[in-house]
Amino acid sequence: MSKKHILVVDDEEDILELVRYNLVRDGFQVICAASGEKAVVSAKEKCPDLVVLDLMLPGIDGLEVARMLKKDENTKDIPIVMLTAKGDEADIVTGLELGADDYVTKPFSPKVLTARIRAVLRRNITDIDEETPVLHIHDIHINLQKRIVLVKNKPVDLTYTEFQLLYFLSRRPGWVFTRSQIVDAVRGNDYPVTDRAVDVQIVGLRKKLGNCGRYIETVRGVGYRFKENS
Repeated sequence: MSKKHILVVDDEEDILELVRYNLVRDGFQVICAASGEKAVVSAKEKCPDLVVLDLMLPGIDGLEVARMLKKDENTKDIPIVMLTAKGDEADIVTGLELGADDYVTKPFSPKVLTARIRAVLRRNITDIDEETPVLHIHDIHINLQKRIVLVKNKPVDLTYTEFQLLYFLSRRPGWVFTRSQIVDAVRGNDYPVTDRAVDVQIVGLRKKLGNCGRYIETVRGVGYRFKENS
């Protein structure tokens, strides 16, 4: 991971240098871009392992950059970590739905940003397209093929939609998913899945999981994530 190439995009020179300095110190190779236009060109020419993307850019803004990268066959698989101002929940949601992998709000700690980058790179290495038939996380055991859930070795009776929701979130712990992403992934036969229905399903699922329900975390204004193993 120490040889990974990171493209950092920000129009504020001091932030660009701060991020560059800390990433280089931590062993990454860094490419910098101060505008959306330069970011798109650099991403296509250099094909970095990850893009740190500020959303507030002159000209082509960060969301449009993300949209362009995700539509291009050569750059669509490059993970993106967004830099956003606090309170820009709508932009965070849009960015995640465009395919961004994570976000960090300004002002930020360089150590936190580096940790998020490393986490996303690890996910990119270990994630697979095929479904994982058996998951063990915290005190929860999920068997996809048998559709069995055990919490502290005790069976939990879940509806079809609750099971799909739990499996979807727990398969990628730490990832933040918007409600619409969850709707797209969870197709319930016993309950119509809509944005509002996701919240209802989460409440019911947490209740059935007992103390383990706390591992399903609400990300205010954005959606939900399953807590990573500590």
